[in-house]
Parts: sequence; C-alpha cells; structure tokens
Amino acid sequence: MPVPLIAVLNGPNLNMLGLREPEIYGIQTLDDLEALCAEAAEELGLAIDFRQTNGEGELITWVQECRGRAAGIIINPAGYSHTSIALMDALHAVDLPVIEVHLSNIHQREAFRHHSYVSQAARGVICGLGFTGYRLALQAIAEIVEQEA
Repeated sequence: MPVPLIAVLNGPNLNMLGLREPEIYGIQTLDDLEALCAEAAEELGLAIDFRQTNGEGELITWVQECRGRAAGIIINPAGYSHTSIALMDALHAVDLPVIEVHLSNIHQREAFRHHSYVSQAARGVICGLGFTGYRLALQAIAEIVEQEA
C-alpha cells in the first residue's frame, strides 16, 4: 500500500517566520516548521509535500494539483483566510479532507481575522497552538485518511 501524501500548504508571509512579529509567531523559522512536519509525518506513516507561497493564484493552483495526487491537505492560508473566496472554492472542488491551521489564535486578534472563508471547506480548524498545531493537524489527517481508505 502506498504511503499517503499530504500537502502542507502555507500562505503569505509565513516565509518571514522567525523575523515577523516574534511575540505572535515565535522565533522558529519556516525551515524549522518543515522539519517538524517531516518528522511528524514519518512517525505517522505519511509523506508530505511542504510548500509556501505569497501568491494567491499559486496557492490555488497547488490546491487544484492535489486532486488525484494527495490524500489530504493541511493549509495555513494566513491572510487569505479572511479574503479568498477563490481559495475556499478550490478547496471544495478538490474533494479532499482539509485541516486549516493558524499559528496564532485568530479569535483573540483583530476582528477582521475572526472570519475565515477557508474554514467552510475544512473538516477542522486548529489555531493558537503555534507549531504544535501542525503536528496535531497531521495526526488528525492521518486518522481521517485511514478511516476513509
């Protein structure tokens, strides 16, 4: 049986982890996050395709490419959470399990961050737990993929 592939997709400004607002996002980098995800995925018997982009169109294209290729998607849409109906539509269209992750607790921040279009396409949302949220998302997606196999 092939190892399930999980797309771990990250949106704008996450390439600035460790530099941007460390009081909110911490001092660890995107490379650190990728290493954590790779380790967790291996422990769970998953393969990951870890990516980050600042472009909405590129993120949507990556989501679309998951159809027929990936078993599930973990996505931190960052600022596109609150603005991108197109991203929500793409996630619905691929018909895969989706877990939305945010490093910070979006409900404790500015009011405009309290709504996420992406949440409407997600099986679950994890926010406010920093890098641990990604590990939990990988655990959840592993269980979902196994149950639906």
